[in-house]
Amino acid sequence: MIESADPMNTPAPGIRVQHLQKTFQQGRVQACRDVNLDVAGGELLVLLGPSGCGKTTTLRCIAGLEPPDNDDAVWVGGRNLTRVPPRERNLAFVFQDTALFPHLNVRRNISFGLDMRRALKRVEIRRRVDGVARMLRIEHLLERKTAELSGGQSQRVALGRAIVMEPQAFLLDEPLANLDAALRVEMRTEIKRIQRRLGTAMIFVTHDQEEALSLGDKIAVMVDGVVQQVATPQDIYLRPVNLFVATFIGSPPLNRFTCTIEREGEALHLRSTLFSLPLPTEQAARLGNAGGEITLGIRPEFVELDGSRADAEGRVALVEPLGSRSLVFVECGGEEIRIAVHGESPVREGDAVKIGIPPERTLLFGPDGKNLTA
Repeated sequence: MIESADPMNTPAPGIRVQHLQKTFQQGRVQACRDVNLDVAGGELLVLLGPSGCGKTTTLRCIAGLEPPDNDDAVWVGGRNLTRVPPRERNLAFVFQDTALFPHLNVRRNISFGLDMRRALKRVEIRRRVDGVARMLRIEHLLERKTAELSGGQSQRVALGRAIVMEPQAFLLDEPLANLDAALRVEMRTEIKRIQRRLGTAMIFVTHDQEEALSLGDKIAVMVDGVVQQVATPQDIYLRPVNLFVATFIGSPPLNRFTCTIEREGEALHLRSTLFSLPLPTEQAARLGNAGGEITLGIRPEFVELDGSRADAEGRVALVEPLGSRSLVFVECGGEEIRIAVHGESPVREGDAVKIGIPPERTLLFGPDGKNLTA
């Protein structure tokens, strides 16, 4: 059992999805529309999007559980696998439901796939299972029946069953969805640690943006069967390509304001019912001749509360303590502004406050939703 990536070995195979099309009901329902993904060997890509966006269908097409409409959509290690049967792809698929065999103990559940390979000797199977169990820290559970396991232990066994097969790549479809909040955090850390140790390409499907930001080397955001953006977590968060990505990522969500662009001499200003902001030269240059109404977005942690700026004034409607930070809701001219502050809130409900909106921290979106300054 290979327990860690070896830089002297041949580079691990990557996964490429190119122009993937998938329809159902004789073409009436299009689940995937020209999906393109590139996952290098040793890279963890998170496929993120709302329910029904096509992310699980994409994963099932890669695994061979669904046939794509086009013939050259799925490549692994430089080999076209689009029409290759699932059993011949050497890809591990971990489902949301662990699907363990209740009548078998943990050891037999992990070794199940290996037991089907008649060329493998029992001593080799035992060696692999023991190695995987140590990696997942479940060696003390090997003789236990799966009905006696906790949710986190069951998920580790399901991962072990995949790892022991030494696949070319891992495909995980919301494997943590059935766990409680604390176990989710623990298991996502464990999955990332295991992926790093194995040095294998992995695609992880989720609708949980916090999970995506914490896990992925890259994130692919998907909606209505279309990949909107593929980028690092930092770029997805700070430099979203459109309004959908900007609003889908981020908790608390993005503050949004409808604005018009107005010129005053050589300077451009953004005007809303609440404020007028002079645009920095670089931002103004990127806007070019953009006109009409645009949407200004700003993350709650970038809004200033009772600081040096006073772009608008309002009254605190609600304060939510969140431990390491506090979320302050301010009623301002009929709109609600969310502000995230570090630690305990410096204001109380009913307080009159000043709001500052640093222009260099804003995101600007055109009528079509595209980021005008990306």
